[in-house]
Amino acid sequence: MAHTGEKRKRENEEENNGNVSTNAEANVQHPLSGFELKAVLRESARDKTIFLHGKVSSGSENCNDAVIILEKTPFQMDTVSSLLKNDPELKLQLKNDIYGVYHLSPSPELNEIKTTVICPASEKHIKKYLQQEVYVIHETEDDYKAITLPYIESQSFSIQWVYNILEKKAEAERIVYENPDPTNGFVLIPDFKWNQKQVEDLYLIAICHQRGIRSLRDLTVDHLPLLKNILEEGKEAILKRYSIHGNKLRIYLHYQPSYYHLHVHFTVLGHDAPGSSVERAHLLCDVIQNIESNPQYYKTRTLTFALREDEALLKKFKELRDI
Repeated sequence: MAHTGEKRKRENEEENNGNVSTNAEANVQHPLSGFELKAVLRESARDKTIFLHGKVSSGSENCNDAVIILEKTPFQMDTVSSLLKNDPELKLQLKNDIYGVYHLSPSPELNEIKTTVICPASEKHIKKYLQQEVYVIHETEDDYKAITLPYIESQSFSIQWVYNILEKKAEAERIVYENPDPTNGFVLIPDFKWNQKQVEDLYLIAICHQRGIRSLRDLTVDHLPLLKNILEEGKEAILKRYSIHGNKLRIYLHYQPSYYHLHVHFTVLGHDAPGSSVERAHLLCDVIQNIESNPQYYKTRTLTFALREDEALLKKFKELRDI
């Protein structure tokens, strides 16, 4: 997909069968014990991120393949002054008139690297993070019925981790807001791509309680109360918790989504969030207006999205259409 740093959205957990670990369990074995690097799957200089494939040779869980995501953490306003105090070590790289370029070596506590460990990692996880060609698909109503929907129904996408959140079996302490209504309610929770240390890259996800809504294609006028609740209550909750007004938020859905249970993304406008590009993101306010003007809008509309070379859905399109 045309999304980078691309989705560590609980999205990284989509095949982990919803297993829940407590902090005590996580401390039993170092997650990188015996790690042996096999390949660099992808790296992004812009996002300061690298994706690695390796083997973990020890541990009670008999973990074998693993995907490691290393990401430089954003600067924090309360630590920047500490970074430059007491004559930090600087190595001159270039000097020209008033311009000087240096390498600065900060102390360990100011030089954290966010590390995401997916273990055991399936073949799908490994392929997901490989650098690959991307193709634009224009999916008609007939394409959805003949290609996409049968593909979705034939796959065993595990979203147990989503149900764990909704049932408060996992991440309950991270919930920012909840409307508990089983039909028109949702849970608002920080996305794992956001470290919650600064609001400049704020990223939250609203996950609806109602099951069976897989994507934009399922939305009708019956879902307008749910969508409006997510839009308005989500903005109110973020204003109350983070003092960010709704006119500074980008609120959107993905198509295709990373997992087939309806969820909505909340990011700040100044943050170049993964998956916010035009071929994937659909603004929630536009979605609501489209359905109000035509209740069958997303049933009949041709939708455009991007697929990566290795994705099974692309292979299905190639089998039945000239891509």
